[in-house]
Amino acid sequence: MQTSSQRPAKLKIASIGLGWVTTHRHLPSMEANSKYDIVGVIDREPGKAKAIAEDRGYRQHSECCELDRVPWLDEVDAITVGTSPFSHFELIKSALLLDKHVLTEKPFTLTVAEGEELVRLARERKRVLSVVHNFQFSSSAMKFKADRERGALGQIQSILAVQLGNPSRRLPTWYEELPLGLFYDESPHFFYLLECLSPGPLRFARSDVFPSTKGLVTPASITTHYVCEVPDGRRIPVTMIMNFESTLSEWHLCVQGERAMADLDIFRDIYMRLPNDGLHTTGTVFRTSVATTLQHWGQHFTSGVRHLAGTLRYGNQEVFERFANAVLTGAEPEGIAAENALAVLKRQHEVISNQSRIEPLNP
Repeated sequence: MQTSSQRPAKLKIASIGLGWVTTHRHLPSMEANSKYDIVGVIDREPGKAKAIAEDRGYRQHSECCELDRVPWLDEVDAITVGTSPFSHFELIKSALLLDKHVLTEKPFTLTVAEGEELVRLARERKRVLSVVHNFQFSSSAMKFKADRERGALGQIQSILAVQLGNPSRRLPTWYEELPLGLFYDESPHFFYLLECLSPGPLRFARSDVFPSTKGLVTPASITTHYVCEVPDGRRIPVTMIMNFESTLSEWHLCVQGERAMADLDIFRDIYMRLPNDGLHTTGTVFRTSVATTLQHWGQHFTSGVRHLAGTLRYGNQEVFERFANAVLTGAEPEGIAAENALAVLKRQHEVISNQSRIEPLNP
């Protein structure tokens, strides 16, 4: 980490990899934050960096995929990495060796060994290495944390994370080349959310993988079970279900409490707290319907409007705030540090290494 005398007044930064996430999440989050000075952008696609730099008013751009070929890199303090996962390790390593701080998109790297090497290197070079684990700072997640802190849910009894993914939605072209395909690209979101929102540490139990019905590397579904060790000595079930061949795209994280259930609608950034319905009478069923409807549509006037306007950042603004503070003030980038990236990477490979494949029976 830099000493106070070495820290710049503003964080001069460049972005490499100008795909959808960088242009729609990273760059707007930095442009809205006065702590950033976006020096330039880098991409290997002909003309792309130049066009984006000119459109957004950045003073530098380069058309390449290697940092040591960027002639103006000595003007920046930090790099954001938004390229495909296959290039993360080499780009992050190169940036750290050039004494640049790094904020990278997930998934962190392709192997645990690569992740461990980068964490060591960042520590040795005294550079900040962080990861974009953004949904933990979304409006819905922050509302859940506030309810949990004030005991609104009561004693937490179980957690269920469910992802339904329609394969026709916008997806990266390269995901089938990853271990377990789309699982490797998307599972970090659930892993860091579970780490962040669970009432205690998680212990892996088992993971059941149902192969693709379409001949893909990406499975049809993966169900992973954890045991959560709660500080009061209890053990509660935590289950993560990911279905990649769904007709709908929905991501929900449900926390069952003694008094109420919390539902985080991740895509819509909507939080609902529904009271215990007891005997499940007509009255309590109606009460649940009313509470769900009011909370869901009420939050569409906030999150929904921002989603339609393209300004819903899903917590990215807090990620970039924490990264800037870590570089500029030496503050700990809590929740997005290199150790957090490595912990999620290990969770991914825990599933890959211990999966139980369910072979469909022949008719």
